[in-house]
Amino acid sequence: MVAGERVFAVGDGFPPGLSQLTVLPRWPSLRYYFGMTIITDPRCTEYRAVGHPEKPVRVSRTVDLLKTQKSLELQWAEPGAVRDDQLLRAHSAGHLERLKTAEDFDADTPFFPGIADHARRGVGGALKAVELARAGEMSFSLLRPPGHHATRHHAMGFCYLSSMAIAVLEAKATGAKRIAVLDFDVHHGNGTEEILAGVEGVMFASVHQFPCYPGTGAADVAGNCFNFPLPAGTPREVWRATLVRAIERLRAAQPDLLGVSAGFDAYERDPLAQGPLEKDDFQWLGQQVRAFGVPAFSILEGGYSVDLPELVLHYLLGLAGK
Repeated sequence: MVAGERVFAVGDGFPPGLSQLTVLPRWPSLRYYFGMTIITDPRCTEYRAVGHPEKPVRVSRTVDLLKTQKSLELQWAEPGAVRDDQLLRAHSAGHLERLKTAEDFDADTPFFPGIADHARRGVGGALKAVELARAGEMSFSLLRPPGHHATRHHAMGFCYLSSMAIAVLEAKATGAKRIAVLDFDVHHGNGTEEILAGVEGVMFASVHQFPCYPGTGAADVAGNCFNFPLPAGTPREVWRATLVRAIERLRAAQPDLLGVSAGFDAYERDPLAQGPLEKDDFQWLGQQVRAFGVPAFSILEGGYSVDLPELVLHYLLGLAGK
């Protein structure tokens, strides 16, 4: 929350004598958050490769937990429609055609029948999330494939379309003036950075393990992309302090919208890297996003531990102010 702001969420109740439409002049800004919306689609679990860490259960088990937990009042939505012109702000026409060609993109990024449609639904989730955020709602897009490694011309790192970059460019094209992106995935968001580098009114910050896949993110780029590389073995408290530095770097630009690439693979038990974070750290991260004080939306990136459902729930609890 920003200074002087009071936020009520559904389930909190209202103080005696207040209705949902009551405005209190002693608080300069009063906003009501009516629950939180999770955007998902069961079709995103329909593709898989044996032995590949980017598995359908990442989403299906998380959905199951979120539908049975009692701590949050959640609303559910499906991804929105995606137009080619929205994709072409971030990707080349050649890349969109390549997604239809039945040939693996690299050793980590297989071709699957229908992968272009799955990737478009991932983009649709991000677009829906930013739409809800700009309307004053908390939102989290819970879909696969992830997107932050996809570059303008190439799929890579389990990612086919750069969902976050596309959502940011859509927001910019429809009136947002200053947009910040925080990427806390343990792997550098090279695709998001490549697409957003140098874009006026957009700031990107990534806190990630380095050296690590994809080998980028050692230094700042283009005056608007700020990288905070950390070596394997970094203590938990240093990692958290670095996240604070990244958030403050974005806050200094006074954005009016915040997008979060929420990767949960900096978790201490994730099999693909050597991050130090614990479950409570993701709840703390959600609290930091809420305290940023501007409309915010989040989309799932990485996170390959069997504990992913609980990590996502902890993050959402933080977003809800718990």
